[in-house]
Amino acid sequence: MTTTATVGSLLRTWRERRGISQLELAGRADSSSRHISFVETGRSRPSEEMVLRLAEHLDVPVRDRNALLLAAGYAPRYAHTPLDDPSMEVLREALERLLTGYEPYPALVVDATYDVVAANRGIMMLLEGMPEHLLAGPLNAMRLTLHPEGLAPRIHNLAEWRGHLLAQMERQIALARSAPLRALYEEVSAYPVPAAAAERPGEDAPDGALASIALPLRIEHDGHLLSFVSSISTFNTPMDVTVAELAIETLLPADPATVKYLRSLAP
Repeated sequence: MTTTATVGSLLRTWRERRGISQLELAGRADSSSRHISFVETGRSRPSEEMVLRLAEHLDVPVRDRNALLLAAGYAPRYAHTPLDDPSMEVLREALERLLTGYEPYPALVVDATYDVVAANRGIMMLLEGMPEHLLAGPLNAMRLTLHPEGLAPRIHNLAEWRGHLLAQMERQIALARSAPLRALYEEVSAYPVPAAAAERPGEDAPDGALASIALPLRIEHDGHLLSFVSSISTFNTPMDVTVAELAIETLLPADPATVKYLRSLAP
């Protein structure tokens, strides 16, 4: 027998996941701990406005806010529009302009499970020589990076970078409890580490202020060692599930040699 979760139980789960007490949540949402308790136990049905207010203060992802509204008996507030829908043309064009404008440096856009929805020529340069089976179907940034036949053998600080990526996924899973993301994590974390990509002893990090303040991705391309610092951007106040789950990652050159090399490859 399947039991449907109530809005109260869902809100309690999110509150406990965030480590917030009923009193603290009540203060943030301009309510009372008594009312929060009544909502969680089902003694009180929250208004649509209250559901959204609590979801906002609990930092509930947009996709799950729809689930809260449905559980409370209200219609979903946020659309889930495919990125290839005609109504998304303006967004697609804006993303393409952003990625193209960032060239010759690498940049890409991924969805909630790291499938690549757009990438510029800087990214495609890094993927040169990859086996066809990794490039077939939807590209996945985590698979491409950590697979032993992917970028992993080319990454000089793979142990550190792999640890950073897996920790990033663990944090996302803890926040969103996404089954597809958990499945991806189980897959990529089980990949064997290529022997050729073990940490190179005695190698000094390239000169560059950025590499000294953030973990750089140190990756080889055509005999040149490149160094990047990753930056990830998301949309503020998204009103669509698809938009809420997009992330724009830009790889910022972390040393002058990387800048010079990438500029030399630019058309």
